[in-house]
Amino acid sequence: MPSIFDNGPPPPCPAPFNLAAHVLGRAGSDPDKIALSVLGADTSCDWTYSRLEAAVRGTGTGLLRAGLAPGDILLMRLGNTVDFPIAYLGAIAAGMVPVPTSSQLTEPETARIIAELSPAAVLRDPAVACADHPRQIDLAALRAMRGNAPCDWNMGDPNRLAYVVYTSGTSGKARAVAHAHRAIWARQMMVDGWYALTPEDRLCHAGAFNWTYTLGTGLMDPWTMGATALIPEPGTVLEALPGLLRRHRASIFAAAPGVYRKFLGDDRHLDLPDLRHGLCAGEKLSPQLRAAWTRATGRALYEAYGLSECSTFISSSPGNPARGAALGQPQTGRRVAIVGPQGPVPLGEHGVIAIHRTDPGLMLGYLNAPQESAAKMQGDWFLTGDLGAMAGDGQITYLGRNDDMMNAGGFRVSPLEVEAALAGHPGITQVGVTDIEVKQDSRVIVAFYTGPVPLDETGLASYVQTKLARYKQPRAYVHLPALPASANGKLLRRALPAYYKAQTK
Repeated sequence: MPSIFDNGPPPPCPAPFNLAAHVLGRAGSDPDKIALSVLGADTSCDWTYSRLEAAVRGTGTGLLRAGLAPGDILLMRLGNTVDFPIAYLGAIAAGMVPVPTSSQLTEPETARIIAELSPAAVLRDPAVACADHPRQIDLAALRAMRGNAPCDWNMGDPNRLAYVVYTSGTSGKARAVAHAHRAIWARQMMVDGWYALTPEDRLCHAGAFNWTYTLGTGLMDPWTMGATALIPEPGTVLEALPGLLRRHRASIFAAAPGVYRKFLGDDRHLDLPDLRHGLCAGEKLSPQLRAAWTRATGRALYEAYGLSECSTFISSSPGNPARGAALGQPQTGRRVAIVGPQGPVPLGEHGVIAIHRTDPGLMLGYLNAPQESAAKMQGDWFLTGDLGAMAGDGQITYLGRNDDMMNAGGFRVSPLEVEAALAGHPGITQVGVTDIEVKQDSRVIVAFYTGPVPLDETGLASYVQTKLARYKQPRAYVHLPALPASANGKLLRRALPAYYKAQTK
């Protein structure tokens, strides 16, 4: 039998539709309920549903009064504060297209994005790096907009463009992923398929406000359900998270594997009486880390698999836990296959994990890049670039990347982008970059280079600091007399880890 798992048709998205209106649909029925608590060491800053909706719709009015129009693209250069989701949803409420970006991006990186997108305006925190743009709306102006009368929800075709996110591509150039308003409708398939989320839950996400994982799992999904989102305030140290979870009665905790890894390091016991379970996504969860969490808390940890182009669509859940080392199975409403060169492969064989083109959560395409979008399709299947194998019951095991993409703390990074940044250094003649497992469940980006003499690592780190976001920067540099290459001179990037291990013995 072919490796195709059809978990029923997705629920049809209503029309007309607006993503922000859907997210805040519970505000009218329970206006005084706490939608968001920003958790500090001793206190919390609370936002009720009515206050949150007023801020979002007031921001929408302010953007319209500023001369912006539905369909305008807005680049977001905001920090790790509540301003980020309010501006994001405010723009969508008024029919504009926000582009959330990491605050870690450098000025040259944002210059490339501005040149590609030609945004109508930049929503800007002055403390966040950004290239010049003739129209910038600063943080003070955005905050002042919240007092405006509420904008009307910009309703329309659920398939129209709602927002754009950036992901690194195998070409070394970050790709703009265009998503429709219906993308939020598709996320309801995670509610039972991963979260087991209810309106009574208090979901704490350990990520920053301006990370798309936090924006979806930590904020918009709880709000859509009428639950309470808990976000630690900026600067919270990981060691403080267990105390915050206990003090604020978190019932679900979500984080990337790296977060779990750091505060479970001592194999300690965590007393979290209100916690039902944990959620994990962003990179592959190891069996050892899952076991360490269960020993520490007595609770299960449920993993999900997805990507910028389709969020999460394979997961384990309390009602359908993963078997062994498997990721889980496709959520209800998803159609997933394991695909080889000739199409879906037989059950049990490895191939590329793929999702059907009709999935409501799948991107509209790469913005202004139809050829790249077409290259990701094989017939009716969108190819993720990740390898997997499917069992007879639909459980899918992850088998690694089908290309050279790296994973840096939950962010996918193209080695070509890092290599391009280092190639201009006057002391480097050739460079190859990959990620290396330096200890169990911990990977770092390492740059291997050739040149007349070994270079000072501090100087190299300083050189890339202005060219790459922090999460893209190598953590180590290895000088070699020659880089491994094939007979035709092509860099053998997958041979590089052996050189690092030989040096560190």
